[in-house]
Amino acid sequence: MAILPIYEVPHPILKQVAKPVAVVDDRVRTLLDDMAATMYAAPGIGLAAPQVGVSERILVTAVPVREAISEEQEEDEEAGSKAYLTELINPEILEQEGAITFDEGCLSVPDLVVPIDRWERIVVRALDRHGEPFQFEARGFYAVVFQHEIDHIDGKTLVDRLSALKRAMYLKKQKKRLRDGPGSDDDAAGATA
Repeated sequence: MAILPIYEVPHPILKQVAKPVAVVDDRVRTLLDDMAATMYAAPGIGLAAPQVGVSERILVTAVPVREAISEEQEEDEEAGSKAYLTELINPEILEQEGAITFDEGCLSVPDLVVPIDRWERIVVRALDRHGEPFQFEARGFYAVVFQHEIDHIDGKTLVDRLSALKRAMYLKKQKKRLRDGPGSDDDAAGATA
């Protein structure tokens, strides 16, 4: 398994709507393995293929699906456990209801946390690593994780959720950071107020 580079905004691949996977083969399974290794190394709790430079509808999360339900339970270890790996190919949300707001961060959008309104409950259908269809219901925080990653394969990032002014300020700071290297932004604390 390889650790892949994680693309950051404003890379154009993060704005593309990803293509469906036509055939689940060894190439896709290798990508799933590499994405999981990359997610855990980052560390993160979700990663979509566009974040590693592949414009395909593939994502991995480190939140569990148990008996067709993905919901936090008291005995759960911290989110991000390798025991919780969930792989989705061509995921689609079939149902959604309720409302929930979470402060979200993203591996492709460093140094930004944004409160996002999401559906509290979703039903997702996808293919597994063998090309077999499956469906599950996700609730609460785990539903948020899946919606966040599905946003990535739809060409959306947290930056798209900001006001025009905050988006411009963040992108200016990010371009400087990418040009000059991490830690180069002396006024990082005041730039996102």
